[in-house]
Amino acid sequence: MAQSTYKRPADDVVRIVEAKATPGVSINPTKEALLLTDYNPNPSIAVLAEPFLKLAGVRINPNLNARQRITEYTALTVIWINEQKKVSIELPSAGRLNASAWSPDGKKIAFLVDAAEGVQLWTADAMTGKSKRIGTFVVNDILGSPMRWLEDSERLLVRAIPAARGAAPVISNVPSGPAVEEVNGKAAQVMTYQDLLRNDNDAKLFEYYAQSQLAIVNQSTGAVQNLGAPGLYMSAGFSPDENYLLVTTLRRPFSYRVQYANFARKTEIWDKTGKTVRSVVEFPVTDDIPRQGVVTGPREFEWQPLYPARLLWVEALDGGDPVKKADFRDKIMAQDAPFSAEPKELTKLKFRFAGFEWLNTPDQAIVAEYDRDRRWATSYKVNLSNPAAKDTLFDVSINDDYNAPGEPVYDRLPNGDDVLLQDSNWVYFTNEGASPKGQFPRLDRFNLKTKEREPVYTCPANAFDEFISFVGKDRSRFITRYQNKTTPPNYILRFTESAMQRALTDFRDPAPLLTGIEKRLIKYTRKDGVPLNGTLYLPLDYKKGQRVPLFIWAYPLEYGDASTAGQVRNSDNKFTYYRGDSPLFFVMQGYAVLMDATMPVVGTPELMNNTFVEQITSSGRAAIDYLDSLGIIDRNQVGVGGHSYGAFMTANLLAHSDDYAFGIARSGAYNRTLTPFGFQSERRSYWEAPEIYHNLSPFTYANKIKTPLLMIHGEADNNPGTFTIQSERLFQAIKGNGGTARLVLLPFESHGYRGRESVLHVLAEMFEWSKKHGKRETSSVPKK
Repeated sequence: MAQSTYKRPADDVVRIVEAKATPGVSINPTKEALLLTDYNPNPSIAVLAEPFLKLAGVRINPNLNARQRITEYTALTVIWINEQKKVSIELPSAGRLNASAWSPDGKKIAFLVDAAEGVQLWTADAMTGKSKRIGTFVVNDILGSPMRWLEDSERLLVRAIPAARGAAPVISNVPSGPAVEEVNGKAAQVMTYQDLLRNDNDAKLFEYYAQSQLAIVNQSTGAVQNLGAPGLYMSAGFSPDENYLLVTTLRRPFSYRVQYANFARKTEIWDKTGKTVRSVVEFPVTDDIPRQGVVTGPREFEWQPLYPARLLWVEALDGGDPVKKADFRDKIMAQDAPFSAEPKELTKLKFRFAGFEWLNTPDQAIVAEYDRDRRWATSYKVNLSNPAAKDTLFDVSINDDYNAPGEPVYDRLPNGDDVLLQDSNWVYFTNEGASPKGQFPRLDRFNLKTKEREPVYTCPANAFDEFISFVGKDRSRFITRYQNKTTPPNYILRFTESAMQRALTDFRDPAPLLTGIEKRLIKYTRKDGVPLNGTLYLPLDYKKGQRVPLFIWAYPLEYGDASTAGQVRNSDNKFTYYRGDSPLFFVMQGYAVLMDATMPVVGTPELMNNTFVEQITSSGRAAIDYLDSLGIIDRNQVGVGGHSYGAFMTANLLAHSDDYAFGIARSGAYNRTLTPFGFQSERRSYWEAPEIYHNLSPFTYANKIKTPLLMIHGEADNNPGTFTIQSERLFQAIKGNGGTARLVLLPFESHGYRGRESVLHVLAEMFEWSKKHGKRETSSVPKK
């Protein structure tokens, strides 16, 4: 039977879901103030139901000429650290707040307001909170952020709607003919993207709504200087001296098979008045990039710090094909202003380029490479003026979190360049602190010469405390984000030379009813010896010795070896937020919840999926066996669930195991022949490994799915591969083979669910399904 109205769970659950979310926090460039952004993550379904167009991989609100909005931002507040002062930013009475950005000097905030006429640009004084609209134009965020501050903190580079654009094309519902595509021997193994252009009418609409005018706007005077002619500008960024602008523009022909980022496009260097200085590269539609490969020709453009105007980019030496044998995969190129000389090659890379981290001396950088065959990352220090001498700093598996270097801490120089924070040979890294005992974040400093690593600050025991930033220009004070099992995350000012501290925020517990719930980091072992772990949450009012139902929530990940697969990347010292449609709400239904249970798929990159089913069924069984041995759970009352690839896992578990009483699969893909050129980390196509695509598809084994399965899917899912029809067809297959299933399709929802009514309905559906099918009568015997 069709469900005609939205359901709601019990009132105590609703109150927690609707509790005010903890604000987002960003620190200003001078590290003297915090910006708090209040938001509502689950607006009314009416917000999602506002008309939108699906064009070239973007969802466009035509009334606003902006990307579809799925979050409501409600307030901006500045906290000045030294002054211990809070400032509320004035917002206009009409319109809805959207994105915001600090000025380089840390004294102003630019923000967008969705108004009846379109998206307006506003700025505010961060010390007084006074705000004003800039100009009378409206901006365009279809192809990216429509505002970027210049270094004087007075002007902004904007993408405005062209003043003389005119009305939108009138599209007739009567077709002028069929949509036609043709291929003539060109291999184009692209992902199964959604929201693509379907015909020339779509192309006309995309061209109309995505077009913008680049301009420089003075926030004090409102003066506007247009740059170039209106166009489909995908990116635009000034050189450090702001005399040149790197611009990438989309152009026809478009494509019906890839998103706009792979349309025909050209990248040019302009002068500061908008005149073209040099054409860097022009691409046709790039729908023939090798699987897990890169485009041939210039890519990864970047202005080099500490140079007035030096443009860097990378070019593939292997045709962009990771399977092709090559001594070198990439080369780094450079070209200096005035861009009249030919580009010069700086160095070749043995493996695929993975990024720069810039030091505070000209030409000094840390360059990262990625070896796809080994899934390995190597970073080395290099002087780009003499790149032959490379000093390896880090050489580690991308899955090895115990030995990962962490994320570098950056500093902004007086000229506006962003470089690594550096004290002589020492640079700083924040590290998540994964360890066999759990996560304990820390701040390290690393010596580029001796390669010595020293901890600067380490999270205390029984807490989860992350370094955020130093304060001001020295190292005497720093900010951390502190939380523990019963205290929600808050920002703390700490002092390097003493134990003094001062709270900067006071975010409260949104669900005190659940704060006392017991949770444990548990570790257990799969029968093949692979270590596993997860975070176990016990239900409200749990009594020791009581056996309770269990709900397992998981997402499979791939690893090259058992040692990294078994690493502990969780912490039971984190504060638990009960948000949205989280399965953690099952603790209010008498269930223990094993959250983020590891389901590793271990093996060589080319072959690991050959044993996918065996590995996930063994991982699930190991969790049940372990918790059963502790006397915590009733193994006849175990449910399992997951989202996206976790939903794919769930359906496979029900098809190949009798360990579960019910399953909940949200937004999954169940027929891998519909994603024929790979999925997740699978490197083979359907035609190279048809038996793998066949055997890993739960759809193939729908006749064996007899355990009740609840499937939930957004009707407007735009994630590549997880088309809504995936759930519809699996439901039909289970129904046709006499199984037990329920299909819930959520109007206007995408891959994740955001509307308040949708979120509450999902929780109600999950609770009802567990009550109806929560007990399994048969013993745990693996399916053959």
